[in-house]
Amino acid sequence: MDVSQCTVLVTGGASGLGAATAAALVAKGARVVVLDLPAAITRDTETWSQLPIEVAPADVTDALEVRSAVELAAGDADRPLRGVVNCAGIGPSMRILGRSGPHDLDLFQRVVTINLIGSFTVMTVAAEAIARTAPLEDGARGAIVNTASVAAFDGQIGQAAYAASKAGIAGLTLPAARDLASAGIRVNTIAPGIIETPMLATVSEEYRAGLAAGVPFPKRLGRPGEYAELALFLLEHDYVNGETIRLDGALRMPPK
Repeated sequence: MDVSQCTVLVTGGASGLGAATAAALVAKGARVVVLDLPAAITRDTETWSQLPIEVAPADVTDALEVRSAVELAAGDADRPLRGVVNCAGIGPSMRILGRSGPHDLDLFQRVVTINLIGSFTVMTVAAEAIARTAPLEDGARGAIVNTASVAAFDGQIGQAAYAASKAGIAGLTLPAARDLASAGIRVNTIAPGIIETPMLATVSEEYRAGLAAGVPFPKRLGRPGEYAELALFLLEHDYVNGETIRLDGALRMPPK
């Protein structure tokens, strides 16, 4: 699939992995629609405002807002919606049983709702639109890339909610690819390790160096652009399907 001939919807595209992916897609000639919360779009406008990117303010947990964003993305007849990259997510931490008591059940539900159900909602609504496009070679119509985490496999202390939500995305990958095969839509997942995103901007250099030291090779933190490169590869490579790929420098997370 040639992304320069189509539209790609990027969730969580106002910053971090999503912004890097949106920029990489624009550089490849794709029409890009960014779906993110209105507050995030306003806050991070400078990140991508200089690029020809269309904006769809929406909450991935709101099916009606997602549908409106997908309709915007699917509205260009010359470059139909054929790609989705799901980057929207949150990562708060809390122990199942901590000093302040048991895990907040509302927080657990919120993390799963945004990370897992939000990704599923976008994938489902977008797949319906992609399935209406004219088939390309071998009957291909499009591709979806979801974002898990190494926490799906190596969840640390305090990551019960986050790890469960990301494990759900990893577990969703193969059945989603099989479900959507009849429509010519591939589904793959990236499981990043420790990436230089705005979440790490507030920690000390000493702490960041400690994180980097735990990566076997290359002994550094990952870069958003490296995630974007892999996302583009998965969108464009027509024979990679149903895979969850770790992007972590061979990192295996310790308990804490």
